Amino acid sequence: MQFEYSLSEIDETAKKILAVSKPIIFLFYGSMGVGKTTLIKAFAKQLGVGDQVSSPTFSLVNEYRDADDNPIFHFDFYRIEQEEEALDMGVEEYFDSNAYCLIEWPENIKNLLPLETVSVNITEQENGKRTIILENYEQ
Repeated sequence: MQFEYSLSEIDETAKKILAVSKPIIFLFYGSMGVGKTTLIKAFAKQLGVGDQVSSPTFSLVNEYRDADDNPIFHFDFYRIEQEEEALDMGVEEYFDSNAYCLIEWPENIKNLLPLETVSVNITEQENGKRTIILENYEQ
């Protein structure tokens, strides 16, 4: 599935992605500054997160709570140098938790990723809009 959105349409875009996706592990791919964290903020809003959402660039993971007090984990593996660092932080336990896992820079831990995920590939267009290509989603 592919679609385009502008910043003013980001909440509706997040809602659309959540509606077509059964797996709860989302892999956000895209270049630096393309809007991965911004889209994750919209996901969190749709899930009822009341806390401020920010990229966990240095802590690797932030935990938020949805409207029903369920955990949502937001990962940023940009600064990770070896997959063992993710193993040391217990990433597999997060993946097995049945909680939403929203992962920026998943390519840095590609050998640790579970099979059931949704890939969210974001690219910026010349007109400032973003194009998303979803892969591995439930139809």
